[in-house]
Amino acid sequence: MLYTLLCYNKEDVVWSWSKEEDDAVMGRLAVVHERLVKEGKLGPSLRLLPTTAATTLRGKDMVIDGPFAETKEQLLGFYVIDVPDLDAALDVAKELAEANPTSIYEIRPIALYVPEARANAPKDMIKVY
Repeated sequence: MLYTLLCYNKEDVVWSWSKEEDDAVMGRLAVVHERLVKEGKLGPSLRLLPTTAATTLRGKDMVIDGPFAETKEQLLGFYVIDVPDLDAALDVAKELAEANPTSIYEIRPIALYVPEARANAPKDMIKVY
């Protein structure tokens, strides 16, 4: 089953880390990442740029600079993992939290949306995931 692990933290703290602090955290996370890759459990993962680079669309016409909500922690990145169940997803989140204890990980099951795989899609557009 696919799960996403949404990583939240205080953006001003994370982006104020020195290169050495950031490298240390990313190094600890890389240990978990490498194991998940070897086990075939890690899908896309990424680190988002700061919310100051964000643009939000509300409705059809209202474009706002910055994040969509005022919160203490911001969504800084996410992982997509392929594990058997919620317990396994929690185990991965606990490993990531151990590597970076200041972050919060929200776990959500996900469903793939693959419009090309619809029954009436042209056969040359169908992708297998």
